[in-house]
Amino acid sequence: MAEITRVPLQPVAKGSLTKIWLGVIVALLVGASLAFAAVPKGFSIDTLVAGEGPNPEQGDMVFVKYKGSLASTGEVFDESQDIPLPVEGVFPEGSPFPVEPDSTIEGFYQGLQQMQKGGKYELYIPSDMAYGAEPPPGAPIPPNADLVFEIEVVDIMSREVFDRNLTILQRAMQGGLGGPPEGQAQDVPGTVPPQ
Repeated sequence: MAEITRVPLQPVAKGSLTKIWLGVIVALLVGASLAFAAVPKGFSIDTLVAGEGPNPEQGDMVFVKYKGSLASTGEVFDESQDIPLPVEGVFPEGSPFPVEPDSTIEGFYQGLQQMQKGGKYELYIPSDMAYGAEPPPGAPIPPNADLVFEIEVVDIMSREVFDRNLTILQRAMQGGLGGPPEGQAQDVPGTVPPQ
């Protein structure tokens, strides 16, 4: 028969059990924070500079200056360009975006609705609200890329005013800034012709 050696158990030192439980709690907290950091970030809009006035409504045109970058690397893939228009004062600086579904990516559309004139924002758009697995052909955006936009809202214009200003611009370009022939009134929607 085999002989069993007995080893006497030492009593647990005072406070050791508390230290063990504290270690377990710290390990759980570290694990939870690492798991939380690995979870994909959702859509968010951070206000850097507060704007004023109402938010744009469905159909409005929002003129913005923006810079789009990849969330993973910070590489800039797109920046707004001022549109050189021949008639100053008809349209503000920036790129016009209509507040309409399917006019731009879903995240940008949702973000525009929460902005105000004069405000500066940072918009985080997850892949599923951007281009998903199929970015535009030739774009520097990889599949399933999360995007970050820095946006400054220059102006918000109703669709009626935008269309009226576009008509004025088109007529000015066709008629060479001189207006209608002498003696003929120019009929511009939303204005009263001179008497």
